Amino acid sequence: MRLKSILTATLGLTVLGTMPALASDSPKIYAYPSSANYCPAGLQPVTINGVICCGTPNQTMTYSQVMQHPVQRRKASTYDCPIGTKGCTYD
Repeated sequence: MRLKSILTATLGLTVLGTMPALASDSPKIYAYPSSANYCPAGLQPVTINGVICCGTPNQTMTYSQVMQHPVQRRKASTYDCPIGTKGCTYD
């Protein structure tokens, strides 16, 4: 009986110990494109939540590339509205 309670307590502590790791998402760190690098060796300009600082990016794209939306062109629509008919049909 004592072994069962020890195993249950160990399992419970293990689950509670992994909860913060599962709940926290790492912040997205984007590379900041710049011509000058004033950061210490091994680091580069990055943006974290809109703030520019020195670090190592964990995203492959820059923030401006992520925020660009693809252009979607609308199809040219034609209406068939013969004279004398009620309403138009959409092609």
